[in-house]
Amino acid sequence: MLESVGLTAEAESVYLAMLKQPLWGVDELVGALGLPEGTVRQALDLLAERALVRAGQGGPDALHVVSPQAGLIDLLAQAEAELADRQRQIELTRVTISAIAAQHDHHRRRDEIVRIEETLAVRDRLVELSRTMTTECLTFTAGSELTAEAIEAGRPLNQDALERGVAMRNVYQESVRNEPTMFAFAKWMAELGGHSRTVPVVPLRMIIVDRRVALIPIEADRPQLGALEIRSEGAVAALCLLFEQVWDYATPFGEKPRVNERGLSPQEQALLRLLDAGHTDESAGRKLGLSARTVRRIVAELADRLGVDSRFQAGAEAVRKGWL
Repeated sequence: MLESVGLTAEAESVYLAMLKQPLWGVDELVGALGLPEGTVRQALDLLAERALVRAGQGGPDALHVVSPQAGLIDLLAQAEAELADRQRQIELTRVTISAIAAQHDHHRRRDEIVRIEETLAVRDRLVELSRTMTTECLTFTAGSELTAEAIEAGRPLNQDALERGVAMRNVYQESVRNEPTMFAFAKWMAELGGHSRTVPVVPLRMIIVDRRVALIPIEADRPQLGALEIRSEGAVAALCLLFEQVWDYATPFGEKPRVNERGLSPQEQALLRLLDAGHTDESAGRKLGLSARTVRRIVAELADRLGVDSRFQAGAEAVRKGWL
């Protein structure tokens, strides 16, 4: 129990016995504790070293035991001071290790990720990339991401890239089929040689140029904060793979979305998954690029086909019937 203040178990036993019997000497302690005489004398030496026992006034072998209020409290204070000093040493070591690690990290090879803040700065960077791209441009575009002004401003850049032989593929959200401006833009791009497809939910806003640089939002739900420009070969390759996977199951522009064996369109399947996950009409609409009113209409139609009375039952019933 008193190891933390430097006492052995034997020294502790001897000290406690002496507190009860202050007049005992070595012989009495040996007899009472059942310890060898050498062990008792070693314990007394340690107690004397710790200032818990000192010579008494009754003769050369007389011993005086120091009270715990005096002796043990002093030892505890010493132990606490030593612990505090040890903690300071550990903190200094931590700072030294951090400095060594930072120096080592400074010499590591780094892949470049540039933070581009604010929408206008992102647009300026996109203009630069569009003028220097040479082979391919891959994009994910959310339904309401581009304003009419932005679309018109981008037409000359897109036309120039296509005329230079740049292959352009774009994945839109399914909801753009209901937006005349976006639909007209996608049709115009197709006439110039661009290729467009749609999916119910675009994973994230993204532009990949020549498979060497990618731009994604700093925060997925707050594109106005700006973008991250990524040049890491591995990271860009992973984003290209994501694009190709989405492209493979997306619906080409000009074709009706394919329905599954249950007669569900990709958009309806996505909505049922969102309902089953607990999304409201508003949050599901934001995910799909649809108004809450449109979501409610589709939900009502799906609920009728599923034979349920509420939107809350639609997702669960779709799972139960194997629609998802």
